[in-house]
Amino acid sequence: MTFKKRKGSSRQPKVASNLTRTLTQYIRGKRYSPSSFSELITQLDIAEVHKPLFKEILDGLVHKGELAIKAEKYVIPSSAELVTGTISVHKKGFGFVRCPVGPDVFVPKHCMMNAVDGDTVEVEVNPVVSAKGPEGVVVAIIKRSRTHLACIIIEKTQRHYVAYAPLLGPTKPVKILSKTTLKNGDRIICKVLDWKTDADVVKGEMTRLIGHISDPSIDVKAAIEEFELPDGFSKEAISEAKAWGKKVTPEGRKDITDWEVVTIDPDTAKDYDDAISLTKDERGHFFLGVHIADVSHYVKPASHLDQEAFLRCNSTYFPGCCVPMLPEELSNELCSLKPKVERLTQSVFAEFNPAGDLVNYKIERACIKSKKRFTYKEALAVIEKKKKSVHAALLDRMVELCLLLKKKRFERGSIDFSMPDDVIIVDDKGVPLKIERVEYDITHQMIEEFMLKANEITAKHLADQGKTLIYRVHENPTEESFQDFYTFARSLGFHLPATPTHHDIQKMFLNAKDSPFLPQLSVSFIRSMRLAAYSSENLGHYGLALEHYCHFTSPIRRYTDLIIQRLLFDELPPDTDVDAIAAACSEKERVSFKAESSVVILKKLRLANTHFEADPEVVYPATITRVKPFALFFEVPMFDLEGNIHVSKLGGDYYEFNPKKMSFRGSRTGKTFIAGQEIFVRLVKIDYILLQSEWAIVSPPATKAKKKK
Repeated sequence: MTFKKRKGSSRQPKVASNLTRTLTQYIRGKRYSPSSFSELITQLDIAEVHKPLFKEILDGLVHKGELAIKAEKYVIPSSAELVTGTISVHKKGFGFVRCPVGPDVFVPKHCMMNAVDGDTVEVEVNPVVSAKGPEGVVVAIIKRSRTHLACIIIEKTQRHYVAYAPLLGPTKPVKILSKTTLKNGDRIICKVLDWKTDADVVKGEMTRLIGHISDPSIDVKAAIEEFELPDGFSKEAISEAKAWGKKVTPEGRKDITDWEVVTIDPDTAKDYDDAISLTKDERGHFFLGVHIADVSHYVKPASHLDQEAFLRCNSTYFPGCCVPMLPEELSNELCSLKPKVERLTQSVFAEFNPAGDLVNYKIERACIKSKKRFTYKEALAVIEKKKKSVHAALLDRMVELCLLLKKKRFERGSIDFSMPDDVIIVDDKGVPLKIERVEYDITHQMIEEFMLKANEITAKHLADQGKTLIYRVHENPTEESFQDFYTFARSLGFHLPATPTHHDIQKMFLNAKDSPFLPQLSVSFIRSMRLAAYSSENLGHYGLALEHYCHFTSPIRRYTDLIIQRLLFDELPPDTDVDAIAAACSEKERVSFKAESSVVILKKLRLANTHFEADPEVVYPATITRVKPFALFFEVPMFDLEGNIHVSKLGGDYYEFNPKKMSFRGSRTGKTFIAGQEIFVRLVKIDYILLQSEWAIVSPPATKAKKKK
């Protein structure tokens, strides 16, 4: 390179040489991420007087091909692969880019280039694959996922407000300009004016005030705004739904309206997707009918209803309410398999021998008339002979077939957790009242087994016909991802060989079934696995140990199931982009899960805070779930909340971390904290904004006898 010698500067070539060497070493380092001119000036601390020369050096490197400019950033050209996809950002700052083809690409926090959750980005994939899989650097933001952000005001300055945006996390505050007077805790929507004011701050302007964080009645509304969930339907879609009327037309279908068909759903359900019939002959063969609401009959391709359904991809369920995929005229009425009325279905008729093997099946369009709408609680009462019903024999047959199918699933290596579900109950104003534990009893198990079998049969049926379908896939986890789980299981006293097989893990869960450690083991195992997703490529389902699996049984609330229904009867247009639908449904499912989780956690915190305000000295039992080098994590069953305490706050001793046992041990007292151990905690503080709770470890509460004394 040659540089113009500036007047009065005999040191210019030497300075240029030093700057070139410094820059070259920096951009060739492992931690370099694409940076703008101003960012490089800051990162390398270039003096003001040398900025013009530094720009010349950069231009020279670009001219030689050692650097390239993309989206106003200097990037390193290489033979590395460039891929485009949607980025999912973790709350800790790193991200994963979901690509149309190939595995997800991990992006470290320092390589994000200010990308936010949902952005379409271009990523340069490193040729070296790490334990996490392919790693990459964001080199360009192709399309921002949004123009507005949901924020909560946390501070006021002389010129602006400072807000916390959950989408961006606590490390990236938002400067808010507002003509309206705001106060700390106000939940607002702001228009983003600048995503890159500097490395850590976004600039925005308030457009709408939702309400205050203290008001539980707006929790769902705020989540809908924050995650940009479609709320309400177009007039055209509602008109199409209403045009079907209230009665069905069963012509040309298999008429089974006189069959003994029932539905079994949660207490609060309104959209009944599935109904069951089951008979048994003198040979001991079972004839199962899984009858699924024929949504494809009403929602035609390219219709307004179809467009609205694809916009959502799924229903989103919040405590006490639902944001449906379809208008209520269909979801709660004409498609819902209500009792005593005719309804149109796509039905899977399956025959099983006495051992539970599938010997025959067919899939037909039918018309049913459900004889009874059971809740899970009602069905269990009948099965346990606590309540009489004309359908008792049917429910007994369901239990019998369920146990056979569960046995078959176990034999092929599937792990059955049978974990209860905690449901938060709220009043009509969104105030949390209690947490209700729903046990995973036999009624839940038998419905799940029948749905799994119908989904498996449908996937295999379409695959055998050579059709391109949307599979529900669950890839095999890497060995590295399971290492923490193996260590954790051994720390609880469960034996596992050096390289456990699927059956070794299965056996361990059987041994843990009656132990107090089953919930912690199950959660740890699930965290070790990859997330299930949708794909046109059949990658199998690791969790269910199935080669063919799709979602077919919930078309009222899942768009993928509607696509499968169209495929079954050749009603899917040939130009349908199945890959794009699979990617969209995977992404929208993830967004809905985040939205649901944010509201559920906030409701649990509100419930905990109600107890705290009534008596801040209450002591709660908790169970240690994980021990990391910096902190221990625990679960408080009373509120179904996870908390953590930093090692420096354990108090009274210096605690050393044992990585093999995953425990802390006091060097002076010998006191130990280990996963699975019961401890006692007291609530210190609740933070609704960051969705966090602060706890302190305390001594066990005094027994009544001691108190009396």
